[in-house]
Amino acid sequence: MSKSSSRTPNELIERYLQAVRFWLPNKAKQEDLLAEMGEDLRSQIDAKEEELGRPLTEPEVAAILKACGNPMLVASRFGPQQYVIGPTLFPIYWFVLKMVLFWILVPVFLFILGPINFANSGGNLGGAILATMGGLWNGGFIAAGVITLVFAILERTGSAAKWDCKWDPAKLPPVEKKKRKTSFAQTASELIFNVFGLMWLLLIPQHPFMILGPAAAVLRPAPLWNQFYAPIVLIAVFAIVRLAIVLARPQWRLWPQISHLLQSIFVLILLKYINAAVGHVPAGNWYPFVVLTDTVKNSAQYIKIAAVVNVSVMIALAATWLGVSIAIVVHIWELMKEIRNPASGTRQPASLQLR
Repeated sequence: MSKSSSRTPNELIERYLQAVRFWLPNKAKQEDLLAEMGEDLRSQIDAKEEELGRPLTEPEVAAILKACGNPMLVASRFGPQQYVIGPTLFPIYWFVLKMVLFWILVPVFLFILGPINFANSGGNLGGAILATMGGLWNGGFIAAGVITLVFAILERTGSAAKWDCKWDPAKLPPVEKKKRKTSFAQTASELIFNVFGLMWLLLIPQHPFMILGPAAAVLRPAPLWNQFYAPIVLIAVFAIVRLAIVLARPQWRLWPQISHLLQSIFVLILLKYINAAVGHVPAGNWYPFVVLTDTVKNSAQYIKIAAVVNVSVMIALAATWLGVSIAIVVHIWELMKEIRNPASGTRQPASLQLR
């Protein structure tokens, strides 16, 4: 019983603080705030153990945490003052809003409705993008309005007040282990992979078989690739230099995020120019990426094969453009979090007293 009692308070407190951290607004997520809350909780437990003359049991520790309040409601006390939706409901409202808009609507429109619009537009990429973005804007506006209305009704009816009495500290999720930074071995493996990738790129002009495989007997890269071969190689070189600096200068905290963002931007710019070059291909020419060799250029069978390969390459480039665009947004988000992380905000009182 003594072993269990010595372990349970700290475990429950860490789980409680983790739950509070989840609901804190970003600008209020300060380690000093959570540390002060943890010290206050431990002092309450120590005072109670001194009063009783024995270690507290798990139900007794849970009772102290429950008296301090639901983690969501505790976090709301440190959030900004809201008018339509009060501080009690605002953390969960903001969580639901981000979940619906960024993790449901955006993937649905980009990965499902976007390709459908592109297929229905007859190959008009610009029109498909405008239609997809317009639908996303309308859907997001309606979804945000409905969610706001629902939470405003909950705020007016006082439904949140009932939640504070129904939560159980014993059912808090376990403490998550801190995520490890990218290891040396992983970065070194990426560097080696990129070096081999650069060697592969440099061999392609003399050995088309390395990219087309057995199809190199009847297909060859179209002249369009001649103007983009050098930029592709330069981006591959930049990737190698980026990873080498990450290994050589691990103390450069922002370099991995900044360099990865720059690499994604370079790729997106390259894709833009490739798409523009495809748009200048003479009308009726369906062979912008690969063309038939002279020996089979009049074969109807191989003409169909070339058309399929070109359409496949076009779809792959569109998917790459979409993936890189999403990656840029993620890199910017990660960079902003890394910049804001070491900054210490204004210290706020975090005393938790029994009510």
